[in-house]
Amino acid sequence: MADETISFEDFRKVDIRVGTIVEAEPFPEARKPALILKIDFGPEIGVKKSSAQITDYYGCEMLVGRQVMAVVNFEPRQIGPIKSEVLTLGFKDEAGLIVLAGADRAIPDGHRLI
Repeated sequence: MADETISFEDFRKVDIRVGTIVEAEPFPEARKPALILKIDFGPEIGVKKSSAQITDYYGCEMLVGRQVMAVVNFEPRQIGPIKSEVLTLGFKDEAGLIVLAGADRAIPDGHRLI
């Protein structure tokens, strides 16, 4: 069951876009194992950084070129020495490990979830 019912207008305030990971690197300064992702959201938004705790299933080499979904209109958040500019989306599986959210077909970078 959902935590709370919201209006469609509330949902529209959350700007979820698709982007392509152009760079991924380890983030050893993070409290929990994480990677620093640079994600290209196209010409309107550009390349943004995200700290993502996705190291159980994903290595840096397998992420470059992969499309992911992210919330692009949250306030940036300081995480150790980096400023995470977007929230990369994922789901916990049965083991509690993060699986990235994405589309099943290629989408132009920067397109918004509708």
